[in-house]
Amino acid sequence: MSELVAKFPPKTRFLFKPSRYKVLYGGRGSGKSWAMARALLLIGASKKLRVLCVREVQNSIAESVHKLLSQQIESLGLQSFYEIQNTTIFSKINGTEFIFEGIKHNITKIKSMEGIDVCWAEEAEAISDMSWDVLVPTIRKSGSEIWISFNPKFDDDATYVRFVSNPPANCIAIKMNWTDNKYISQELIDEKNDLKERDLDKYLWVWEGHCLKVLDGAVYMDEMRKMRDDGRISNVPYEPSKPVYTFWDLGFGDSTAIWFVQMVAMQYRVIDYIEDNRKSIDHYVRLIQNKPYVFERHYLPHDGRHANLATGKTIQEIVEGFGLKVEITPQIGIDNGINAVRMAMPNVWIDENKCKEGIKALEYYHYEVDKNGNRRNIPAHDWSSHGCDAFRYMAVAFKESVKHKPVKKAYVQHGWMG
Repeated sequence: MSELVAKFPPKTRFLFKPSRYKVLYGGRGSGKSWAMARALLLIGASKKLRVLCVREVQNSIAESVHKLLSQQIESLGLQSFYEIQNTTIFSKINGTEFIFEGIKHNITKIKSMEGIDVCWAEEAEAISDMSWDVLVPTIRKSGSEIWISFNPKFDDDATYVRFVSNPPANCIAIKMNWTDNKYISQELIDEKNDLKERDLDKYLWVWEGHCLKVLDGAVYMDEMRKMRDDGRISNVPYEPSKPVYTFWDLGFGDSTAIWFVQMVAMQYRVIDYIEDNRKSIDHYVRLIQNKPYVFERHYLPHDGRHANLATGKTIQEIVEGFGLKVEITPQIGIDNGINAVRMAMPNVWIDENKCKEGIKALEYYHYEVDKNGNRRNIPAHDWSSHGCDAFRYMAVAFKESVKHKPVKKAYVQHGWMG
């Protein structure tokens, strides 16, 4: 094919040089995704590539980079080279193909993939440690590369830690913001300037690529900020003389989340957390039984009474069949449950290492926004919902039996926290 001339921001030219990991991160309007899409299409036109395009969750092809790649094919004038179909993009000329998958709900399928030359992880800030542990060894072909593009959220997100804070060998990580994109439109510049005038903190995150500690507009924004300020997200030891309670949110197509909590001296000590998806109930029971804790009771949500179609037994009956004592959490409604969490929060301590994924869920859990950008009074249902629902069940279950009194500062200084 004839030689193509394409425009690229100077910072992105490393994409055409070999490296195991190629990372572009930063704020909006930088051209990160645009550059990666364009580079992959050009490389794929010069030699056969098998490109796996992933994100943490992909419920439909519309949530993938399929549309972006299609737009860049037209922009580059490559319509005669690439054939765009509903769920794939490929070339009949040299065999280059682009495959689109969500990691979280396709673990087995992704594990079995062979011959991937490049894996492009877009919106990678949402990719979990568990997903990276599956994905990285899957991209095992000699000379294969992993390309990563994302807008940072939290500085302890798995992607940020792995590829920015503590990058592996043979990794090129470049921060890009709007100032690095000379092709940025005036409309985006106006949008940027408007946000800077209205909300400087949000501007720094959206446009300058700064990390957040707590998501603006999060349901528990004030409570989580106070917990961090007080040092209550820290090392929280297991107290062997006290029993452990677990609180579940059951995911059938989504994730199941479980918190491990002790009540010690009027404190909720949250010592552990597990979350997984598309696993059987006995999988979670085995995880619990393998923990070095003495358990008192296990709280299931109301759908724990629902019968399993395969066995005819309820989740409660299945769990009890393993010898665990089970109770169903009372239903008091989401709003009342959120209020119960807020009442409990002044007495909550959470282990920052064992509960890392749960903490991220609590900080990210946010209200829905309508098409005009106005906040609704309904929490959005996304990846953070499962851990937050289970945490809400914890607060509801303890609500009637515990009086919530703030712990004296002297205890924090001289008690178990040291």
